[in-house]
Amino acid sequence: MGLVTKRFLFFFFITLFFIPWIPQKIEAFNLEIQSNAAIIMDEKTGRVFFEKNAHKKTRIASITKIMTAIIAIESGQLDETVTVSKRATKTEGSSIFLQPLEKIKLEDLVYGLMLRSGNDAAVAIAEHVGGSLEGFVFLMNEKAEQIGMKNTHFANPHGLDDHKDHYSTAYDMAQLTKYAMKNEKFREIFGTKVYYAPDPNGEWDRKWVNKNRLLTGLYKYSTGGKTGYTKLAKRTLVSTAEKNGMELIVVTLNTPSQTDWNEHIALFEYVYDQYEYHPLVEKGPIEVVKHPFYQNQVYVKRDFVYPILPKEKKDVRIKHRLLKPKKDWERDKDAIPEIVGKAEIYFQNQLVHTLPIYFEREIRNHPSFFERIKQLFGMIIGVNAYD
Repeated sequence: MGLVTKRFLFFFFITLFFIPWIPQKIEAFNLEIQSNAAIIMDEKTGRVFFEKNAHKKTRIASITKIMTAIIAIESGQLDETVTVSKRATKTEGSSIFLQPLEKIKLEDLVYGLMLRSGNDAAVAIAEHVGGSLEGFVFLMNEKAEQIGMKNTHFANPHGLDDHKDHYSTAYDMAQLTKYAMKNEKFREIFGTKVYYAPDPNGEWDRKWVNKNRLLTGLYKYSTGGKTGYTKLAKRTLVSTAEKNGMELIVVTLNTPSQTDWNEHIALFEYVYDQYEYHPLVEKGPIEVVKHPFYQNQVYVKRDFVYPILPKEKKDVRIKHRLLKPKKDWERDKDAIPEIVGKAEIYFQNQLVHTLPIYFEREIRNHPSFFERIKQLFGMIIGVNAYD
């Protein structure tokens, strides 16, 4: 056997046996996720970087309380005093040990709900804000529909396994968290490590330490989260993080053991290592518009950034849809509407965002009559569309 043949066989077997075992980062990463369902989403744009059974309906345990909290906050009643019912104090599971007929601010209840996962706090909130437990559950499902949680149904405000029709998905819970994080009060409570609430007996303040270990020490970029566990749902966890201006949401459901902490960190770090925001549309004049009437006259008022890999820039397409100019617009600039169209931003053939296109009434380098005639006959249709 010749030397060349021996070398060929050597490299052939190296390729055959070793290269297939070199995993792509996302593939190896996927294998580490033991949770039955998982997702990581960009909070600003909603881009999903990774998902596993993200639309599978399943029990969600105490991350239900994210919905309970945002409804309570949006009710505008945080300063009101709640009288705790006996029914609330008898709720099973995790508790902040409320006392029958105790009077406590709704805001304190929401902190107890989110930091210590108090089921008694959930019922007390529901009865006060919704008028009854059943009334509050109606509000929960109404809000879920408004947000677009298409595979979710709530049957209680705490997530206990007392109803068969209480479920959601990793995707829906990420959407809920994305919505809730727009509320500054929710963000404040979600990211609080320790909270002190008045004791009804007046002896000393209650001290509530957040159960989210990512926030209290495991992950320095953590900005908040909510834990959950029941026998049927297993471990559930929603967490958020921020690094270099990029805010992310991770949801894991039906996790068999305490691997969820590491799974969330791994998901966060994967995205932070790989992705960064790129401006897909920049504030200012839209120079690619060559229509004679609109050229040098249209602009957008803000940037739009999107998290992509450098190699994904080729997957971005911008389509400008502009109104067909009316005859009287040439004579009367005031007749031209302020918004004359929209910029549609597509990524991988999916519409991800739209921006209004504005008309600048002040003439700015407007082409001459002959230039406009030349452009009119030389326009290439495709980049821009006119309705």
